[in-house]
Amino acid sequence: MKEARAARVQVVWFKRDLRVRDHAPLAQAAAAGPVLALYLFEPECVRSEDWDPVHSEFIADSLRALEAALAERGVRLVTRLGEAVEALERLRGEVGIDALWSHEETGNRVTFDRDVRVARWCQAHGIRWVEVRQDGVVRRLRDRNGWAERWNERMGSALTPAPGRMRDAAPMGMASVGILGARDLGLGACVGREIQAGGEVRGMETLESFLAGRGVAYRTDMSSPVTAWEGCSRLSPYLAWGCVSLRTAHQAATSRLEALRLERTAGGEVDGRWWGSLASFQMRLRWHCHFMQKLEDEPRIEFENFCRAYDGLREPFTESQEGQARLRAWVEGRTGFPMVDACMRAVRATGWLNFRMRAMVMSFASYALWLHWRPTAVHLARCFLDFEPGIHFSQAQMQSGTTGINTLRIYSPAKQVVDHDPRGVFIRRWVPELAGVPDAMLPAPENMTLSQQDRAGCVVGLDFPRPVVDVRRAVADAKERMQGVRRGALAREEARRVYLRHGSRRRPTHRGGDSDARLREGLGKDAGEASGPGDTWVQGTLFG
Repeated sequence: MKEARAARVQVVWFKRDLRVRDHAPLAQAAAAGPVLALYLFEPECVRSEDWDPVHSEFIADSLRALEAALAERGVRLVTRLGEAVEALERLRGEVGIDALWSHEETGNRVTFDRDVRVARWCQAHGIRWVEVRQDGVVRRLRDRNGWAERWNERMGSALTPAPGRMRDAAPMGMASVGILGARDLGLGACVGREIQAGGEVRGMETLESFLAGRGVAYRTDMSSPVTAWEGCSRLSPYLAWGCVSLRTAHQAATSRLEALRLERTAGGEVDGRWWGSLASFQMRLRWHCHFMQKLEDEPRIEFENFCRAYDGLREPFTESQEGQARLRAWVEGRTGFPMVDACMRAVRATGWLNFRMRAMVMSFASYALWLHWRPTAVHLARCFLDFEPGIHFSQAQMQSGTTGINTLRIYSPAKQVVDHDPRGVFIRRWVPELAGVPDAMLPAPENMTLSQQDRAGCVVGLDFPRPVVDVRRAVADAKERMQGVRRGALAREEARRVYLRHGSRRRPTHRGGDSDARLREGLGKDAGEASGPGDTWVQGTLFG
């Protein structure tokens, strides 16, 4: 009798899906039998080089919210510390497992290898593992043709209602380690970090406030670090850790658009900025999955260049003494370029940065500093609260010019000051040593005269570092090196392969619909990826 009862247990394994709304595995498991809700604190994950204490703190917040939501439905959240297979095997001995339910995950190499081991364990013990996709990424995709239509179909399908009362399969007194934060996991405390709080409720509130008012000027606010903190959706960590589903965000934006249309039809006044802002927001939801699909299709790009023609180009310098000194200056926000340094300090303190500034700091590291994208991408992964591996490594390479199919996007840090922070609001907040520097000198403080430096209370080379490179010369040299590779036969052949495997199919056809001509156009010059986001860094989501 005990075995019959145990065999019906449905284990719902929560990973990057810390919610109860639009959670198909939870709803389906609840319909199949008693539910054991499980979260694993996995040492191999928190020890991985792209993990940071802020990730653990956000997850802890989200788990507390999930625990409360499950308790309202009669189910206890069981948490365990340990590697997945060992934890599941122990659980099997305690209650028996009829089926394991979870969402599919496009994670880093650590979680990919972990899932392979779990699949083998399930097969060895006759346990059904039901994985459900929670975004628009397609597993085992043959080619990109029709991908956008499949995305639209998935995102337009009905949301899964949160389950009502469920039967709890966790026995009374079952061991659970509770909710472990960064300090509990031996990662140290997040002292001085100003990160967003996690959880499904916070995520839904953030979505609603964006659609209700904050997002009206999103299309323009997103570019400046001054306006982006409020004008961007700020949904990215909630989507990255699954506190809010992508489908929920997409359908909420669609509903908001429809409500605005009805309001306008009824004679109401509607701010015209909403149309462009919501269209831009929804496009970035599509790009979110477009970039994740790349890692799903080719996991090696977490570590290797998309286009192998660039292998060995930056590695020797990055590993040199000078390269390591530049890397440290970039990481610490001590490069001598005010916008770069402000961004690097801000992202470390808050876990967030708007899209254009993400692209700028990565591009600056790759071109002006001539650093390989892998160590800089790993540092930013630790900084970003919304770290999403599929988007992160695809974009790191795109901003570094190693995809082979994208325009070389090189930003002028000085121009970014003039265009996006001319009064120094953002820069002075994060680089206080520049507080007294006149607005006109903020793009390049090193050009101040000695008397100007004295009046500003900022001596360049003492209070604020001199630029670590002559940026004009460094960028010119980088362009020459990159173009030298791009002109080669190997780069062109690799670019063709990359485009056929990863390029978007949504770009309008070239002169009447010749797809071969479109491909030639994309490979024959420094063309941006077909319908891709240009200089948009799409961390966690494409909109931050």
